[in-house]
Amino acid sequence: MTIDQERLTRAERQAQTRDRLIEVARELFLDVGYSATSLDKVAVAAGFSKGAVYSNFAGKEELCMAVLDTIHEEQIEGVVAAFTVDADIDGRIDAFAQWAREKLGHPRWTALEVEFAAVARTSPWVATELVKRHRLLVDAAARLIEKVTADAGVTLDIEARKAAIALLSLGIGLGAMRSLDHQLDVDVFAETMRALLRGSATA
Repeated sequence: MTIDQERLTRAERQAQTRDRLIEVARELFLDVGYSATSLDKVAVAAGFSKGAVYSNFAGKEELCMAVLDTIHEEQIEGVVAAFTVDADIDGRIDAFAQWAREKLGHPRWTALEVEFAAVARTSPWVATELVKRHRLLVDAAARLIEKVTADAGVTLDIEARKAAIALLSLGIGLGAMRSLDHQLDVDVFAETMRALLRGSATA
């Protein structure tokens, strides 16, 4: 085995360890919450030493951020998939509405989001990282809106970034409400999108 191969194998092992820690931490954070989950519990459940946790993450805050990143990536993939189906804009909004019915306002995810957001009050690092991610999410949503409307030959009455902020705010608020009342009608999200497009002119 060459030195490069050995390094690659070591890097692969570390990546596998990191993925395993995130996987286990995700279940613990979602099951019992952020405060009740210690790095010791994560290490034991994952079958590693606590040192293995610290070799991959600076601490519990960074580990939880990595867990939330995986959840957000899954949510973004679902939204993008809905808005890239082979259909007109109404069909894509219908696909998004179906995704929202199944995924929006998951109680465990929402509880973890809220609990971790509270950490930002005492952790400048968490506050900075959350702001950074929120801004990236707005940028990504704005780009998606621009693409979807361009494909449909629609011109928004407001700029895509403002539309992204409005729709994300609605989604986050609706998700929080639905985490408490799962029978809440999330179709209002899709109807708001349609109303936004009705105020637009065909290009």
